[in-house]
Amino acid sequence: MELFDNLALGFYTASTLHNLFFCLIGVLLGTLIGVLPGIGATATIAMLLPITFQLEPVSSLIMLAGIYYGAQYGGSTTAILINMPGESSSAVTAIDGYQMARKGKAGAALAIAAIGSFFAGTVATFLVAVFAPPLTSIALEFGAAEYFSLMVVGLVSSIALAHGSIVKALAMVVLGLLLGLVGTDIYSGTPRFTLGIREYADGLNFVAVAVGVFGIAEILRNLEDERTRTVLMAKVSGLLPTKDDFKKMVGPVLRGTAIGSALGILPGGGAILAAFASYTVEKRVSKNPEEFGHGAIAGVAGPESANNAGAQTSFIPLLTLGIPANPVMALMVGAMIIQGIVPGPNVATEQPALFWGIIASMWIGNLMLVVLNLPLIGLWVKLLTIPYYVLFPIIMAFCAIGVYSVNSNVFDLYAVAFFGFIGYALVKLRCEPAPLLLGFVLGPLLEENLRRAMILSRGDPSTFVTRPISATLLLIAVLVLVVVFLPSVKKKREEVFQAEG
Repeated sequence: MELFDNLALGFYTASTLHNLFFCLIGVLLGTLIGVLPGIGATATIAMLLPITFQLEPVSSLIMLAGIYYGAQYGGSTTAILINMPGESSSAVTAIDGYQMARKGKAGAALAIAAIGSFFAGTVATFLVAVFAPPLTSIALEFGAAEYFSLMVVGLVSSIALAHGSIVKALAMVVLGLLLGLVGTDIYSGTPRFTLGIREYADGLNFVAVAVGVFGIAEILRNLEDERTRTVLMAKVSGLLPTKDDFKKMVGPVLRGTAIGSALGILPGGGAILAAFASYTVEKRVSKNPEEFGHGAIAGVAGPESANNAGAQTSFIPLLTLGIPANPVMALMVGAMIIQGIVPGPNVATEQPALFWGIIASMWIGNLMLVVLNLPLIGLWVKLLTIPYYVLFPIIMAFCAIGVYSVNSNVFDLYAVAFFGFIGYALVKLRCEPAPLLLGFVLGPLLEENLRRAMILSRGDPSTFVTRPISATLLLIAVLVLVVVFLPSVKKKREEVFQAEG
């Protein structure tokens, strides 16, 4: 009964005209950046962080969440129509979706992707509502040692699921942790690593780092790799799948939803991993595996359901533990901090309207996406013809205005430019910046809980292994590292990310 009362509170909060407006803005903007290859949800949310400072906490977080799962929808549009995934998680959809479009079934492919995504999003939202409260109750029992160990698990998992070299991913986490140390010591009040620059006294500006490493770096990368986008068809018709199509998509949608819901919780890239896992499963269980790669409906329905379910359930560790499961969730943590909210289990008890409002808005946002996206496909097709060199000056100006508006400090603009070039250099060195951002966000929390646990134990480090929950979490972290370095797992991991590329 309590669950229904909480959901009623959530829908009451999310369905106010103010919050519905920002949910609509979020899903439309998410779809737009998903449709336009080369921008991405992470870069967009990073660039919009300054705006959230002026909004109410509930409205800003509902809008950012809408951008995230809206981008999953938009990414499938480009994957199907021009064989260019707008989002990494839509890369698998392009394999069979584009082939369906070439056979004149683009409308059916887009409808299958939308229906599968809506069903998966609905189920995943329900799972968030069911599992978030008990996990929050457990998290309230955590002490400093347990939180430290939990964050170690999160960072280790982000290393395991990062693209490319594990050593480079580890280096990115360490660099993020080091950047998080800049500022004033939390206990002694002594400035550290500030290089004598007074603007660093409060630490590096999260918005400047995020916008630089993801937003500006992404713009530079896309300018270097501008490709001509050829739309397969100017007009898409036949948006209603046939009865036979529906029969073929039921099983893949159900399996994809289950896979995505489970893998989305994992730190790193659960939604991306879920899409590839779903495609692999569908190919193995299919009676006609030879159809895959030539327009198989299961190759669209399964991965699209999986990546949307994964996007929704990635909110579970954020809302219950305050731990980001991926770079977008790390940015959501930053948005909460900007609003003066301490991420973690206390959010559910201290601000239930915010907590349940975000959960309810996920279902409302998914409904908006289905109702709006299919009729607007013609508009998205036209937008695909806009050259990137026309878009990037507008995006750059938007970034600069937004970052400056947070603190009205010119120094932040220099920081954005600096971290933009750092992010671009990381891309050229094939170092994924996502672990860096996770390290930067979790670094201060990791240090605070480490030092608090040591103070409470009077300097005895054995407190991390004598407390059962803490010891179990550290053991999981060690096992994850061991498994990742196993030759068979390492080879399979390389194959998955090579296929994504």
